[in-house]
This record gives sequence, structure tokens and C-alpha cells, in this order.
Amino acid sequence: MTKSNHRESDYPINPMFLDRWSPRAFTGEIIEEAQLLGLLDAAHWAPSSANHQPWRFIYALKGSGHWEKFVALLVDANQEWARNASALIFVVSRAFTGAAGSIEEKPSYTHSFDAGAAWGHLAIQARLSGLYAHGMGGIKHEEIRQAFAIPEGYRVEAGVAVGRLADKSVLSERNQAREFPSQRKPLSEVAFNGRFVAN
Repeated sequence: MTKSNHRESDYPINPMFLDRWSPRAFTGEIIEEAQLLGLLDAAHWAPSSANHQPWRFIYALKGSGHWEKFVALLVDANQEWARNASALIFVVSRAFTGAAGSIEEKPSYTHSFDAGAAWGHLAIQARLSGLYAHGMGGIKHEEIRQAFAIPEGYRVEAGVAVGRLADKSVLSERNQAREFPSQRKPLSEVAFNGRFVAN
């Protein structure tokens, strides 16, 4: 077992998996675009079914002309803290393979799975780079589709806030109470040898 970041794994793993967590307290400092592109580069090297690479990333850096538009596309509860991030990203996946409208176009069963793998790579690279990434389901999915003219066949998956960790005192009382690395269920509740258990 491995212990790090007030967490403990059931088996020996690299501590970086325990050190990665999703804080809400960010410093709000500006980062260079190259720093963010380093995270996105790691993300786009994720494994992908038949190498279709369905992930797409739309991003804005704090201080840019796009920033307030991106913040407004988060649900209100996430706007409260994510506006202090250094970057915001919307993850979109391509739900088909082949050229759009061609006879080669076919539904992709694994597009969301693959986009999730890319997000995982991004989150780990953020920690390795001295940053934190917080994935969010609390985004305005349909408004994002409209704001960026995302066509049919693409799924708006999630948002990601990226930044440097701040003291939790920058957060509301409600969010201060939630600002700690969450634990996980025992591995035995999610991994089953030769059977499936619905729980």
C-alpha cells in the first residue's frame, strides 16, 4: 500500500495518483499558453480506440478576451471558484469515425471513454507540472454547443479548471468545508474477479 496526501491505496502504486486531486482554491495567476499546451499535449497522447483520437479541447486563459465567456458557460456554483483558475477547458468528443457525411462515417462506441482517458492524462501532467486540474460536469452543455457552433456528431463532455493551488481561505465557507482530497471506495467494491456485482 502507498500513503500520500492524506490518502492510502490498497496496493503499492506511484504516489502521484494519490497526490492528484481536484481543488477549488486557485491563486488566479496568469500562466503562459505554452504551459497549458504542455498539459493538452500530454492529454492527446492518451490511448485511443483504433487511434481515432476523438477528443477536442476548447480553451481560454485567464486575462484573455475569451475568459468571461468561458466562465459564464459554467453553472453558477462552479463560476464562484473556477473564475480564479488560470485556464478553463471544455472537452468535446467526436462521436463518429470516418469523414462526416461520407460512406466511411460510423458511430464510435468508445468516444467518451477515450476522451476520459485524455482527461486523466491531462490531470496527471498538471500535477507533474506544479499545477492542479479540476474536472467539472457542472457546465452549460447546450450553451457551449451553441457558443462554439459545435455540430451534431460531437458530444460536449466536461469542463476543466487549471491553476495553482491557493489557501482555502479564498473560498466561500461552503467550499472551504469541501476543500480536501476525497477518498475512494475500497478496490474490492469496484473490481471483481470473474463476476460482476451491481452495487
